[in-house]
Amino acid sequence: MTAAGERAAAMQSAVGSPDGWHPNIVVFACNWCSYAGADTAGVSRIAHPPHFRMIRVMCSGRIQPGFVLRAFEKGADGVLVSGCHFGDCHYIFGNHRAVEQFEKTKNLVRLLGLEDGRLRLEWISAAEGARFAQIITEFTEQIRALGPSPLAASPRTAAASGP
Repeated sequence: MTAAGERAAAMQSAVGSPDGWHPNIVVFACNWCSYAGADTAGVSRIAHPPHFRMIRVMCSGRIQPGFVLRAFEKGADGVLVSGCHFGDCHYIFGNHRAVEQFEKTKNLVRLLGLEDGRLRLEWISAAEGARFAQIITEFTEQIRALGPSPLAASPRTAAASGP
């Protein structure tokens, strides 16, 4: 596919479904690799859907199940946890801890009755802007196919409950 074709496909993805619904996606990204990879995608002007919120964390191993559950509670339709490739972690074994935490989180999400596809773990380096764009595009389409999260509070309820 040409660069223009990729841009057109990403723009079509950004437009969303015919009913105008866009998935609300939260991305927890490691400061050293994945956040920089997302930045590389933006600086390189690689087209990708804009419907996600990026939360920069020092290490993907720091993502506790409570962070992900809170994101779903606050209305996220999907959560992507992203960190350094194995062997590249700034904190040596942080991504190994991320896998442990992710497995615990996945079990809790399953227990709540959410589909496994609403939660994803990926490794993205600072140089992989194109990979970040591909993953966020795939994940957006996957969440769009699943539809809104059953845990997402209605806008009226979320506004009344406060931060």
